[in-house]
Amino acid sequence: MSDAQLEILASRAGLAVDWIDANGRPQKVEARVLRAVLAGLGHPAGNGQEIERSLQQLQQRQQGRHLPPLLTADVGQGLDLARYFPAQTQCRVQLEDGSSRQLQLDDESRLPGELPVGYHSVDIEDERFILAVAPERCYSVADAVADQPPRAWGLGVQLYALRRSGDGGFGDTQALEELARQAAERGADALAISPLHAMFSCDPQRYSPYSPSSRLFLNSLYAAPGAILGERAWRTAIEACGLGPQLQALEQQPLIDWPAAAQAKQQVLRELYQGFRHGEHPLHQDFASYRQAAGEALENHCRFEAIQALRVARGEDPDWRHWPPYWRDPASPELARLAEEQAEEIDFHAFCQWLIARNLERVQSAARSSGMGIGLIADLAVGADGGGSQAWSRQDQLLAELTVGAPPDILNRQGQGWGISAFSPEGLQRNGFRAFIEMLRANFAHAGGLRIDHVMGLQRLWVIPLGAPPCDGAYLYYPVDDLLRLLALESQRHQAIVLGEDLGTVPDGLREKLAAKGMLGMRVLLFEQDQGCHFKPILDWPDNALATTSTHDLPPLAGWWHGRDIEWNQRLELVDDAGARHWREHRQRERDGLRQALGRDPQNFREPLDETDQLLDASVRFLGHTRAPLVLLPLEDALGIDEQANLPGTVEGHPNWRRRLAGSARRLLDDTDAARRLEQLACARRQAQERDR
Repeated sequence: MSDAQLEILASRAGLAVDWIDANGRPQKVEARVLRAVLAGLGHPAGNGQEIERSLQQLQQRQQGRHLPPLLTADVGQGLDLARYFPAQTQCRVQLEDGSSRQLQLDDESRLPGELPVGYHSVDIEDERFILAVAPERCYSVADAVADQPPRAWGLGVQLYALRRSGDGGFGDTQALEELARQAAERGADALAISPLHAMFSCDPQRYSPYSPSSRLFLNSLYAAPGAILGERAWRTAIEACGLGPQLQALEQQPLIDWPAAAQAKQQVLRELYQGFRHGEHPLHQDFASYRQAAGEALENHCRFEAIQALRVARGEDPDWRHWPPYWRDPASPELARLAEEQAEEIDFHAFCQWLIARNLERVQSAARSSGMGIGLIADLAVGADGGGSQAWSRQDQLLAELTVGAPPDILNRQGQGWGISAFSPEGLQRNGFRAFIEMLRANFAHAGGLRIDHVMGLQRLWVIPLGAPPCDGAYLYYPVDDLLRLLALESQRHQAIVLGEDLGTVPDGLREKLAAKGMLGMRVLLFEQDQGCHFKPILDWPDNALATTSTHDLPPLAGWWHGRDIEWNQRLELVDDAGARHWREHRQRERDGLRQALGRDPQNFREPLDETDQLLDASVRFLGHTRAPLVLLPLEDALGIDEQANLPGTVEGHPNWRRRLAGSARRLLDDTDAARRLEQLACARRQAQERDR
C-alpha cells in the first residue's frame, strides 16, 4: 500500500496530513490513523484497491461539472462559474422577492455581482442552483443598541442554575424571564444563556448541555407550561400525578438531581398533555400552526424520541446506529407505519416542543420590551451526539462514525474526546448546506444573538474514529468562506449578533476572517496575560471581541483567586501533589500580576470591602473600561461565587451542570454585591463610551 497515495486521498478528502501543535511543533498523522478517519468519512482506505477506488470517486465529484445545489457569494462581488459554464452564457435569476432578471456571464464566465442580499434561484442551460448572496458583515452590537461606539453590557447565566418557587428542581424559562426583566431594569442589553438544545428524553442521565441529541430543537424540560397554559392547569396536573411533595423536595436541594427531577417533570408534562389533547383549549390552533410550520424536521425529531422510548421500554439499545435497518432510514415505509402506531407519543413530543418554543419566544419578547437592545444570546454547541436525533435525520450531512475533540497539548497530554459528531463538509455541499442553514435558523429564532462554541470548527475540527483515543485523530477542514457567508446572511435576517468562542489553538487567519464578517471574538480576563503573568492593559483590549471575566469551563474569579480549581483537581487526583504545588506557585504570580493591573486604578483595593470583593469590583470596572463592544459578566462573578459550573476532564466526582444559585431569580440582582457590581459596570461602560467618542 502506498503511503503517498493514502496521503493524497486524505488531502483531497479535507484532512490535514501535516499540522502544527499547540507548542508550535510540526506533527504528521500516522497512516493507520488516516485510514481509520477516512473510513469514518466514507472513503475506505484499508488497502491499495480501496484507496484507488476512493480517489477515483472523489476526483469525479471534485473535478466534474456537477453543479452543487447552492453556491455563495459576497454582495457586490461576481461569482466564478467557469468550471460549469462557458463565457457569455445567458441566465435567468428568480429573486427572493418574486421578481426576475436576465443576466449574462462575462468573458471569464463570471456571474455579475449585481444581485441583492438573499437566496436567489439561478437557471443556466437547463441547470438550476440557489445563490446565497451574503451581506458584508453580520448584524452588530452597534446595530442592536443604536449607539456609537457601542459599549454595551450584559449578564451570563446557566439557565438550569436559576431558582423560582415551583420550578421542580432546576431553572426554567419562567425564572429566566424574571431575571431578564431584572437585568434590563439595571441597564443590561444582553442575557447570554447556556445551550437549550434537545436532549434524550428517555435518558435523563445525559444532561450535559454541550452533548445534545439535536441542535434543531429545544430541551423541553426547561419549559414553564404554566406561563403558556395557565398556572391552574399546571397545578392540576401536578396534583393528578401526586408529585407535589417530591417536586418541593427537589427544589430545596443544593444540587440538581437530574434523573429524579427530569422524570418527575416528564410525568407532569404527560398529564398536562392529556388534559390539553382531550379538552377544548383555545391554543389548539396555535399548536397546530407551530407543528405545521416546523414541518418534517419536527416530525423526524418526535419520531426519533418515540422510537427511543419504545426501545428503552423493551430493554433494547436506543442508539439509532444499532436499530433494525428499516428504522435507520427516516423515510422508510416501515418507519412510517410505526409512526402511525405511535401517533399519540409523537404528538406528545411535538406538544413539548411547542411549549418550550413559545416559552423562549416569550422570554425574548420580555427582554426586548423591558429595554434590552440584544436580549437573549443563545449558545450553539459545537456538535451533537452521533447517536442522536439530528445525526439520524441528517445522516448524509453529519459524521456519525467520527467524534470531535482536541489533539494532545500541554494541558491535556492525551487530547480530548467530546463524544459528539460534526457536520460532513462533503455532505453539506452535496445538500446545499441545508442542515447548517436550518440549524442557524432554529437557534436564531428566539434570540438576539448567538454564541458559537469552539468557532474554530467553522474552519477545521479534530475528528476521531469511534472507540479510538483522542490522540488518534486528524484535522478535517470545512468550507469556511461559505459557512461565514451563510452566517452573515442569517444574522442580518434575524437581526442577531454573532459571537465566536475563539479560545485555544486558533488557525492562522481565522480571527481576521471572523472580524471581517463582523463576528465578535471572545477575550477572557484570566487569559489576557503573557508568560510573565503581566495582564494586558485596558486600552490594549481589542474592539472586535467581547470581554468577560470567566467562562463555564473556568473557575469564577473568586474561585480562581483562592485556587478552588486547583483544589478540585488535586482532590480528584487529576494532578499530583508536586503538580498542584507548582500550579499554586504559578497562580500566586498570576494573582500578583492581576493585582498590579487592577491596582493602576486608585479606586481599587480600598476598605471596607474584603480582598476578594475588592478584586471582583476592580475586575468588573476594568472590563467595563475596555474598548470591547460588549462586556458579559457571569452571574457567578456578579454574586461572588467561587465554584464553577463544569470542570473539564471530569464526568464523575465534580457536580458538572448541577450547581444552583442560592436566591430566587426575581431577587438575585438585589443582592448587595451584585447590585454594586452591575452599577459599577454600567458606569464604566458609559465612561468608556464618552472616552472613545
